[in-house]
Amino acid sequence: MDLEELRERARRALDKPARYGPDLDISSFPPPPKPKSPQDILKRSSHLLASVGIDPTGRKGSGAYIQVDEEPVELKTNVEGVRVLTLSGAIREGLVEDYFWKAIPVDGDKYTAAAELFGNHEGYVIIAERGAKIKRPIYTCLLMSTPGSIQAPHNIIIVEEGAELHAITGCLTMMEAPGLHAGVSEYYVKKGGKLTYTMIHEWSERTHVRPRTSVIVEEGGQYASYYINLTPTASLQTDPKVYLMGEGAKAYLSSVIVSKGNSLMDIGGTVYLKARNTSAEIVSKSVTKDRAEVITRSLISAEAPGSKGHIECDGLLLSESSRILTLPSLDARVDDVQLSHEAAVGRLNEDQIYYLMTKGFSEKEAVDMLIKGFMEIKLEGLPKPLVRQIEASIEMAAAGL
Repeated sequence: MDLEELRERARRALDKPARYGPDLDISSFPPPPKPKSPQDILKRSSHLLASVGIDPTGRKGSGAYIQVDEEPVELKTNVEGVRVLTLSGAIREGLVEDYFWKAIPVDGDKYTAAAELFGNHEGYVIIAERGAKIKRPIYTCLLMSTPGSIQAPHNIIIVEEGAELHAITGCLTMMEAPGLHAGVSEYYVKKGGKLTYTMIHEWSERTHVRPRTSVIVEEGGQYASYYINLTPTASLQTDPKVYLMGEGAKAYLSSVIVSKGNSLMDIGGTVYLKARNTSAEIVSKSVTKDRAEVITRSLISAEAPGSKGHIECDGLLLSESSRILTLPSLDARVDDVQLSHEAAVGRLNEDQIYYLMTKGFSEKEAVDMLIKGFMEIKLEGLPKPLVRQIEASIEMAAAGL
């Protein structure tokens, strides 16, 4: 691993725009200074952590990692079979040479470059050891506290052969000034492994978000992700890539997006079915209000016989000045594949509102019920406390629309 070569490639890509989403000037977001009292910041933001399902003590899960700006401040592991480290520590121990910048090119765009140049090689590394069944989740949190700055962590999760792991990430900001989050995440699921990854984000109306994620799944492996963003965000652009490299590998990607105010969100999801008998499902639900705009891009590319894929994109417009654009794509490279998609965008059904009102509900109660029903997603395999947290967050978001 030649760190200087990686940094040089990153420097050359600092002006390289992303393929989608509004372009940003990286130089407008300087790296933050080291927090003077990160523990005090955590205490003052405990209610924010709870809002995204994060338990900073780690007592409810198998471990915890919390980072304030670019400074790791909490690192706990409670069970055998899983390790939680900082990226810099994992590099020093030689644990990530086969994974560091292997799933994502460091010069993919200006945001991947920023993670290498400005992230100080910080972020979390989680390793589920071979055969370990980690029953309780690992909690991670990336908190932005410095106004006008960039947060650029680099995260790596490795699920060894036959292991099972559930990670929960809460990303949020406690500042009103503009900021940029440009995190890189590389996930590796080995033969027969299973990774469930849940993201609950609570950004501010002036935060720009540019995560870059790539997942490699080997034979018989499974990857499931749940992405939930229920608060206004200045702009969000992401398109996680999942590569099913081994026979029988599976992927499930689900997202629930609420976009209000002047938010602009460009949400993607791409799965490459590269081995025989692989399968993928992508489900996205978007709600817009005010002048917000959501673009949902989904692609399943079938490149091996016996592969299957399905895309479902649903949108709900709550104002005449908001916009939803769905772009589901299917790419069959060989015969003997099954690919399908369905998309629907519309407004609340007046007849359904009227029907509920005839049953004694007020108009607002009827509208809230219909929005909540639209936003419900399949939450199979998640811990019951997290399911309750997600359902409560969705209910609160529906009531606030």
